[in-house]
Amino acid sequence: MIDIGSLFSLAGRTALVTGGSRGIGRMIVEGFIAQGARVYVSSRKPEACEAVAAEFGPACRALPADVSTVAGCRALATAYAECEDVLDILVNNAGVAWGAPFDAFPESGWDRVMDLNLKSPFFLTQALHAALKAAASEQRPAKVINIASIDGLRLNTWDTYSYQASKAGLIQLTRRLAARLIADRIVVSAIAPGAFASDMNRAARDHADTVALAVPARRIGRAEDMAAAAVYLASRAGDYVVGETLTVDGGLVYAALGASIDA
Repeated sequence: MIDIGSLFSLAGRTALVTGGSRGIGRMIVEGFIAQGARVYVSSRKPEACEAVAAEFGPACRALPADVSTVAGCRALATAYAECEDVLDILVNNAGVAWGAPFDAFPESGWDRVMDLNLKSPFFLTQALHAALKAAASEQRPAKVINIASIDGLRLNTWDTYSYQASKAGLIQLTRRLAARLIADRIVVSAIAPGAFASDMNRAARDHADTVALAVPARRIGRAEDMAAAAVYLASRAGDYVVGETLTVDGGLVYAALGASIDA
């Protein structure tokens, strides 16, 4: 008989969540801890990491870092290695958005978004490859979960050119990394969130009822929706889900009817 409890358990596993001090990252941290994982929370601001660690107790530890550069990714990997010999779960969640009109969109905004949203997940995974590989086995693969966005799957109306391109690229990068790392018993997958309240998605945060009108499920995402998706992919339940991007958006991408055009 299938043991559902153990299927979704993360007991005895270690996880590192970038951008884990707020928003979607924090939702994932909370879910992982609830399922028994020991979680390292990373973000640029030490005080934010420490606050989350203090809130969730001994199972949660702060490991602040700026992963917007390759040097920062390698520094985080080094800091993690001083705490743990192996890494079971890596969540590449740190991200940023930038909006500006097409004719005025700056190179600085383009590069900042691409560096953090697309370049850093690759180089942090590379820097932590040895720790992930050391944790992995046929019976219990290690996991890498990239946090993409539905904006990588469909267009929105905002002038966020580099953000949409970066998230589409991250979805494709997830597939390519999955093809390479499965040989090391490391399963790579992604989540494409829809409308969740966060500092990045202020529309969902500040105008939830209005945003919900466009969502087939008629609500924005809740913390448990994101936590459940991440736990599924991180646990034994998601071991056979390789290279997939799980869309968690209340049906906005795949269950919303488009406007009809009469002939």
